[in-house]
Amino acid sequence: MPVSAQGADYDFPSTVRDDLSDKDLQRVEKITKPTLDFSKAERFETNQGGAATSTKVANRDAFSQFSSNLTFEDEQTFKLGNALFRKLWVSSPSSTQASDGLGPLFNARACQSCHLKDGRGHPPEGDGDATSMFLRLGKSGSTAEEIEALNNYVSATIPDPVYGGQLQDLAVPGLTAEGHMVIDYQEQLVQLKDGTEVSLRMPTYSVSDLGYGPMHKDTTLSPRIAPPMIGLGLLETIHPADIIKNADPDDLDGDGISGKYAIARMPVTGELTLGRFGWKAENPTVRHQSASAFAGDIGISSPDVDKSFGDCTQNQQACLAMATGVQERLGNTEAPDPVLELVTFYSKNLAVPARRDVDDQGVLRGKELFYGAGCASCHRPKFVTRRDTDDKAQAFQLIWPYTDMLLHDMGEGLADGQQVGVANGREWRTPPLWGLGLTETVNGHTFFLHDGRARNLTEAIMWHGGEAEKAKQAFADMNKTDRQALIGFLESL
Repeated sequence: MPVSAQGADYDFPSTVRDDLSDKDLQRVEKITKPTLDFSKAERFETNQGGAATSTKVANRDAFSQFSSNLTFEDEQTFKLGNALFRKLWVSSPSSTQASDGLGPLFNARACQSCHLKDGRGHPPEGDGDATSMFLRLGKSGSTAEEIEALNNYVSATIPDPVYGGQLQDLAVPGLTAEGHMVIDYQEQLVQLKDGTEVSLRMPTYSVSDLGYGPMHKDTTLSPRIAPPMIGLGLLETIHPADIIKNADPDDLDGDGISGKYAIARMPVTGELTLGRFGWKAENPTVRHQSASAFAGDIGISSPDVDKSFGDCTQNQQACLAMATGVQERLGNTEAPDPVLELVTFYSKNLAVPARRDVDDQGVLRGKELFYGAGCASCHRPKFVTRRDTDDKAQAFQLIWPYTDMLLHDMGEGLADGQQVGVANGREWRTPPLWGLGLTETVNGHTFFLHDGRARNLTEAIMWHGGEAEKAKQAFADMNKTDRQALIGFLESL
């Protein structure tokens, strides 16, 4: 797809890869070209994560395995990172000085609390547990300083002046929590072409028990469940040229797909780069995603996001008066390196599980239908990662994430009304599909989309709109056998 003027304010790299010889470039272009043969599985299709793919038994721990091509020394580093990922932080002051600094306002006490079994979060169901889901808070810029920060990518969004960038429903002893997320669902029946009825639940979000007065009148609420952790290092290692060349923000080729790439600013250097991680691709690297989660979700400062009071604002003086967990003998943040470094290494090396049933005739038929419906226009099947990365386990791997890493208009039904960086209130990054079929095995549920409103894959597809409207309609027009085949293909990923 042609690249339009989107990059005028960002000196993006060439759309031709600079890490490959001409011979290797030809090989890569050939092997990543979408297949036209659905009579059999493609070569290497089972290994979704390349040589890093986990071939362990697909059980509850399927998302918690390390990359299969790690060295013995790197396995040890991974396990240290795993311990820190699971670590429960405590409030300050505490006798466990290497573990205090929680909050003072927070959503979880550990990374693992949100990313359950390194997998997908869920909306509160039954017991009301909202640990793996929270509300992002944001508004448009209203001052010259705020508008400049947005235009220069210094801020991805403007937080609520009282409650900050996300609603935190937990607090350390002696402090009031910010409030609690409330979800009201309304069921909507849609009918497929063959007469099958599908019930979609439309959520409405609000906040109860506000602890610090009203929010700003323009603040929007954007629900987010924790996404799966697998394959993040591989996604970071996709060459920028392979993402940018698929962007077509002005739909110059007229195919109805107008994906655009996200732009983010590196936290330490200030350099502009591609956004890759988060539901709206606001974070450029796994390390920055980890640092942002430490600060926003747990209230722990790190070298990249030095916020020892977490998401507390100047309008929450009681929060700012609390003790922090900074220990000078350990560093000037609560999670100094090597803590952040180890958690980042762990997060980058959680392996993608091997595909299942790739030669099954029903799965192959579903794959053909997936391509034929146009789903692969955004959920792009294959990439070869860059050769020149320092992360050798991720270097020059053929991977099958089924994402283009771009932002797409998904229609009014999925809109949250919140702009994040270059993503407007209707746009979301195409989520990777690898591991999709193991969600129930690992996490015990089948809640999908950014807020878990879809209770199964059929509902998830039927929520697609905007640029995905044609693909959704193609699915809705299929007979039951074909729909089941397409779902079977997705469940094999």
